[in-house]
Amino acid sequence: MRLSFLFLLFLASATHAVSTSAPEASVPGVFRVRIETSAGAFIIESRREWAPKGADRLQELVRSGYFDDSRFFRVVPGFIAQFGIAGDPKIAAAWRSRTIPDDPVKQSNTRSFLGFAMTGPDTRSTQIYINLADNSRLDAQGFAPIGRVVEGMDVVEKLYSGYGETSGGVMRAGKQQKMFEEGNAWLDREFPKLDKLVRARIVKP
Repeated sequence: MRLSFLFLLFLASATHAVSTSAPEASVPGVFRVRIETSAGAFIIESRREWAPKGADRLQELVRSGYFDDSRFFRVVPGFIAQFGIAGDPKIAAAWRSRTIPDDPVKQSNTRSFLGFAMTGPDTRSTQIYINLADNSRLDAQGFAPIGRVVEGMDVVEKLYSGYGETSGGVMRAGKQQKMFEEGNAWLDREFPKLDKLVRARIVKP
C-alpha cells in the first residue's frame, strides 16, 4: 500500500513538471509577425534558436497587442529604426519593468536583423530596433538579434527619419520619459510626421 502511494506521488510530481514547462514549449521554433504601418507592411521571422528568451518575449508582446497603435519613434538613416513603447501610457508603464535575461549573441547585427534595445545587462523589455545597415559592432555589446525582416525591408527604410534621435533616442541617458508619461499624445503633438505602427499579428509562414 505504501509503495503504491509513493508511486502515485511520483506520477503526480512528473505530471506537474511537464505542465509547468508547457508555456515555453508552446512557442514555435520559428514564427512570423506581420507589421502594418502607415508606410506599408513588412514581415519579421523570429527563430528561438538565435535568442529563445527574446523570441518568446516578442511573441508575448504581439499576442497581447502591445505594439498596436504605437509609433516608430527613433529612425536614424544608416543605423536603426526603433519601436516598442506602447501608445497608451498605462500599458507602457505596466510593461516597462518586465525585463528578461540576456541571450547570448548567435547572429550578427547586419542589415534587416532585429533585436531588443537595452540599457545594460538583463534590461531588455519591449523596445525593438531593426538594423538598417551593417551594425555588427553591436554584437560585442551584447545585442542579440531575435529575428530578421524577410519581406518589406523597403518599407522599413521608408519610415520617416527626419527627427533622428530627437523624437525618442538616448534610451541609455533616460530621455524617453515624456513618451512613457504621455504616449502617442506627446509624440503626435511634438513629432507629427512619425510613422505609425498600426498593428502586429502572428501569421503563418
